[in-house]
Amino acid sequence: MSFRKDFLWGGATAANQCEGGYNEGQRGLANVDVIPTGADRRKVITGQRKMLDFEDGYFYPAKEAIDMYHHYKEDIALFGEMGFKTYRLSIGWTRIFPNGDEEQPNEEGLKFYEDLFKECHKYGIEPLVTITHFDCPIHLIKEYGGWRNRKMIDFYEKLVRVLFDRYKGLVKYWLTFNEINMILHAPFLGAGLVFEEGENQEQVKYQAAHHELVASALATKIAHEVDPENQVGCMLAAGSYYPYSCNPKDVWESVKGNRGNYFLIDVQSRGAYPPYALKELEHKGVVIEMEAGDSDILKDNTVDFISFSYYASRVAADENSGVEKTAGNLFPTIKNPYLETSEWGWQIDPLGLRITMNDLFDRYQKPLFIVENGLGAVDEVMDDGTINDDYRISYLKAHLQAMKNAVEEDGVDLMGYTSWGCIDLVSAGTGEMKKRYGFIYVDRDNEGKGTLKRSRKKSFEWYKQVIASNGENLD
Repeated sequence: MSFRKDFLWGGATAANQCEGGYNEGQRGLANVDVIPTGADRRKVITGQRKMLDFEDGYFYPAKEAIDMYHHYKEDIALFGEMGFKTYRLSIGWTRIFPNGDEEQPNEEGLKFYEDLFKECHKYGIEPLVTITHFDCPIHLIKEYGGWRNRKMIDFYEKLVRVLFDRYKGLVKYWLTFNEINMILHAPFLGAGLVFEEGENQEQVKYQAAHHELVASALATKIAHEVDPENQVGCMLAAGSYYPYSCNPKDVWESVKGNRGNYFLIDVQSRGAYPPYALKELEHKGVVIEMEAGDSDILKDNTVDFISFSYYASRVAADENSGVEKTAGNLFPTIKNPYLETSEWGWQIDPLGLRITMNDLFDRYQKPLFIVENGLGAVDEVMDDGTINDDYRISYLKAHLQAMKNAVEEDGVDLMGYTSWGCIDLVSAGTGEMKKRYGFIYVDRDNEGKGTLKRSRKKSFEWYKQVIASNGENLD
């Protein structure tokens, strides 16, 4: 059993990390626009520092990013040159509804994505569209409190109806929310949540998550009604938890870590809150307010496939063990003494991808789609203009081999693979440009300076041959 003949090889980006043009085409302001670089970035991301507009003394990298708004034809041509079968991108909510609660959508925004999707099809590239990649209109945060308010479901439903109707025949692969489990770790970034002093933050986060779960189920329902060819997936920040040792306390912590990671995906994939989650909420004193019909909506509209990001495995230990920690995807994890780390402290674990794939497939028995994986690293442009990113090739080769083993030896059903940041973009965690993931170099620095010139890295030609061989040639 090798990769499917129609295996979807490609790359992934997010509008807020590459698009720019924040004030063009009648686009409105979103939470992702007002997250600055510097010491306050994490405070804003987690909802501990209120920032709902641009403030003096800060740099906001999403304003311009790599200006794909004006360069998308050039960029998609490069993706076509690599042989992409799919391109994962996201919709900027405020391009379609600038405030989020308008009666009619913004035609300029709709036309922009229509043209972009048609450009993809020109090269035989299927768009894989994330409806919400952390975007939330600032107006909806100020007026309604973001996803803490149930009215957000109505605004989201209006958005998806417009998208499914307008892009019928152009897009058939959809993701409802990017890394939905991040709402519990990065609530402003994930759901536009800003907390007041003394507020029960756990109650707010889980209530907001419930609203997103209902919205996701409704989107799945509408997608299938508008076009039976539509396939809708959920998306989580994945990476299985290992116990730090064989101490049963460490093993139990790893079980709890995985449950916490899978909780929301359990609902999207199985159609109900799992018993362990209900007990966990009870212990936290969290009471989810549900309306009549919520349970049926969740039950009757589960996703078609499971998509996920994988950058590293994680480690769990008894809270009294005093073990060392290291960086991870927006939140820290315990340092695994058997693994090397990237320049940003992320643990490199190719076998962990195979383990995670098996854990997910065993749990859900639905097709999987790896929609983010890659290495953030500093790239050096040589005097002759070449960029020899052998470290990136080595990282990806090891992960693709593990992915291949999961398919060929373990029987995991995998739809496709999109490498994260296929073109250099702004880092979500740090706001930096020097933390590069792409096969394509963009001349832009951490202060927003540079020509924006696009250049092929050594990994460009390597990934091109991987795709051409359908994963048979990884050398």
